[in-house]
Amino acid sequence: MRGEMKYLLARCIATGFGIGYFPYGPGTMGALALTVGYWFAPEIEWIWFVVLLIMGTVVGVVSSSLTERFIQISSGDQTHSDPQIIVIDEIVGMLFALLALPKTATFVAAAFVLFRFFDIVKPFPVNKFEKLPSGWGIMLDDIAAGILANVILHVARMIVAVV
Repeated sequence: MRGEMKYLLARCIATGFGIGYFPYGPGTMGALALTVGYWFAPEIEWIWFVVLLIMGTVVGVVSSSLTERFIQISSGDQTHSDPQIIVIDEIVGMLFALLALPKTATFVAAAFVLFRFFDIVKPFPVNKFEKLPSGWGIMLDDIAAGILANVILHVARMIVAVV
């Protein structure tokens, strides 16, 4: 029974409390849910945002590893990796995309679009991270996509400030 509860909790977290079961674009829906939640959430100090990123990453790696392993065992397909129902990676990746950006409609929307673009297209170096094993590969490619989106938006912000 204890193992079943651990798996159930991991699956709830990994699927974004069910968002991963959305029939069309579950990853996009996970990122969108985070974006909407972020928009309506009160401002927090940057240090707490970083703590949230670290906790989200650790919990994401563990929950996605457990969920992926259970799916592999139950399906009999040991090669099945990064199942679509796992969306904690998109949720945490989107948080990285929003780090230290102004909370304006323009920046939040641009972060969402860029993050989803890099997560789907997986340019270098994002594509290198998905080759890592289990939850590390599931999480780190999306985190890399979020960081890439974030860096581009910060650079654009600096360029606009200079011009």
